[in-house]
Amino acid sequence: MEGTSLKSFRPGRLRLHILPILVWLAAVAGVVGLFRYRSERFEVVGLAQGQVRQIAAPCDGRLKILCVQLFEKVSEGQTLAILDDEIINAQIAGLAAEKERITAELAFTGHRLLAEAAGRQADSVSTSRRLAVDVENARFRALEVRTVLETDKILLEDLAVQVKIAEELLKQDAIAPRELESIKAQHDALAKKNEENEHLLEQAGQHLGQAEQRYSEFVQNLPPQPAVDSALEAIQKAIDAQEKLIDELVMQREALVLKSPLNGVVIEVHPRRGDALLRRPGEGLLRRPGEVVLAGEPILAVAETAPREIIAYADEQNLGRLLEGTKVRLVKQSEPEKVADSQIVYLGPTVELMPQQLWRDSGVPQWGRPVLIKIPPGMELIPGELVGIRGL
Repeated sequence: MEGTSLKSFRPGRLRLHILPILVWLAAVAGVVGLFRYRSERFEVVGLAQGQVRQIAAPCDGRLKILCVQLFEKVSEGQTLAILDDEIINAQIAGLAAEKERITAELAFTGHRLLAEAAGRQADSVSTSRRLAVDVENARFRALEVRTVLETDKILLEDLAVQVKIAEELLKQDAIAPRELESIKAQHDALAKKNEENEHLLEQAGQHLGQAEQRYSEFVQNLPPQPAVDSALEAIQKAIDAQEKLIDELVMQREALVLKSPLNGVVIEVHPRRGDALLRRPGEGLLRRPGEVVLAGEPILAVAETAPREIIAYADEQNLGRLLEGTKVRLVKQSEPEKVADSQIVYLGPTVELMPQQLWRDSGVPQWGRPVLIKIPPGMELIPGELVGIRGL
């Protein structure tokens, strides 16, 4: 009996009992390894995003021309909209009236100074006053030409936009060809006039420089003439003021022409509460030509077509592993599929509410710490596209 019992525990039968235990231990080790591997190689979803610039009105006014449509591609510097320039035109009219007053005052002062100089025997004083009057006449001539030129520049830009609109209408057979030809003729004539005025302005500047040089060379060897200085001081200040007004009008005119700050696509401006009820079906832009806009109020927005970075959010599980400088692998799942390596360049300071498209459950809000990842060259994404992010 004892011999039979000992034979039943031979080595082969012992290995048969130990094998299930070894298999179970191997499975436990594999599960532990998988959990550890998963904890070391995090995986989150990020959102490709690019710059979005809102185009707002620089001042209170009326939208005169809207040059683009919703989802139209635009380039940096392209004109998007033009505000009404009636205020500037009124200011230019006031500037023209002031110009006439200064002209009369300059003529009167010049004659008076020359009359006083003629009654004196000192030829140097007479010549000094005459040269001083020549300088101010040259300055005023340059100011006069510049005023006309800046006024015509406003009209020329309006005509250029009207030509573009007329060309589009002609393609749609909405207008007759002669209407386009008439607008082009006005545009070309005004452009030619502006070229001539540019040449006249250049000549006026040269004449002013020559007059100033003659006056400077003459008075270098003469004592100061307080009488001349005081007599012309008021006119000099008036001309200085007119030149500053011209500069201000140029800046205001340029500000009324709203240009695209980047290459991108025109998108709708997110409406304020109540504005959505005023929009017609299919209409994305909040503002249309003829509407009054307030300073700082957005008219449209331009979005980049190629995003620059990916924003992701670290949840509680990955909060300690997503750090600045951490290398990651980006996985683009849409066609064409692409895999590229990058790294985290910025880590948000606080925990924020994630965008809804990143929630695991659309009805349960999720929070996380934002991280910013640069998109490497060659990975073509569109704004709003979801990108997989894995740790290396």
